[in-house]
Amino acid sequence: MSEFVDDRPVFRFAPSPNGLLHLGHALSALVNFDAAEELGGRFLLRIEDIDPGRCKPAFEAAIFSDLAWLGLRWEKPIRRQSQHFDDYRAALDALIDTGLVYPSFQTRGDLRRAVSFAEDEGATWPRDPDGTPLFPTDERHLSDAARQEMIESGTPYAWRLDMDKALDHAGGGIGWLETGTGPDGETGDIVADPGRWGDVVLARKDVPVSYHLAVAIDDALQGITHVVRGRDLFHATAVHRLLQVLLGLPAPVYHHHRLVLGDDGRKLSKSRGDTALASLREAGLTPSDIRRLVALC
Repeated sequence: MSEFVDDRPVFRFAPSPNGLLHLGHALSALVNFDAAEELGGRFLLRIEDIDPGRCKPAFEAAIFSDLAWLGLRWEKPIRRQSQHFDDYRAALDALIDTGLVYPSFQTRGDLRRAVSFAEDEGATWPRDPDGTPLFPTDERHLSDAARQEMIESGTPYAWRLDMDKALDHAGGGIGWLETGTGPDGETGDIVADPGRWGDVVLARKDVPVSYHLAVAIDDALQGITHVVRGRDLFHATAVHRLLQVLLGLPAPVYHHHRLVLGDDGRKLSKSRGDTALASLREAGLTPSDIRRLVALC
């Protein structure tokens, strides 16, 4: 007798419990849930709580309440990232063993001073697709002895991906299938350019895994076949695809959807209490009203 293989498409909604869900979250959750229903697939809920300083149980409980109120159903058990740090550490160790990451001792203050000095001299400092200045790459070349001495002295450090080595190791040809659209209308077969992100952080002392590494591992371990999320994460997909290639993980289909914008034309954030689903529910709105507000009906 052959073993039964569940080949249904798998979708996920993965909020962080560091604030209340707003209309933008509602759009993403509903699009994922509706797609799973339409394709006869599975819908998973993942709690991305890697930052213990910001993530609170009360916000997690509010996520469950809001999604249930919207009429969403998800499989159990729910994956909480805080319960799977060993998975992320194993992936990080594999990259360390391959020589693709290095300890970086530079602080954000060091970066600010370097950027300020360069710009005062009339230079243009390189920035990632989100506009954040890239860290210098000098520490790629520290000797093992110098690194060990700083670590043993208690100097805080982060593990950074050596982007040049990673791209060389991956061998080129990195891309993904995009069924949505990027910020400039990109769709179809996308050629990834992870180098634009510089030497991204994969782990810190206070947060043992970065979003980039955690999401790549989680999607693989949960068998996610379709990653459906906001357009603001389109360019970050290049980093996720690179990590998937380096770690031998499968490539999902990606679909980046439109964002819900505020009256000021900017994407919503959790600091906007007036768009929190809990507030809208208390004001008497219904789940159908929410679907109308995010233009799903």
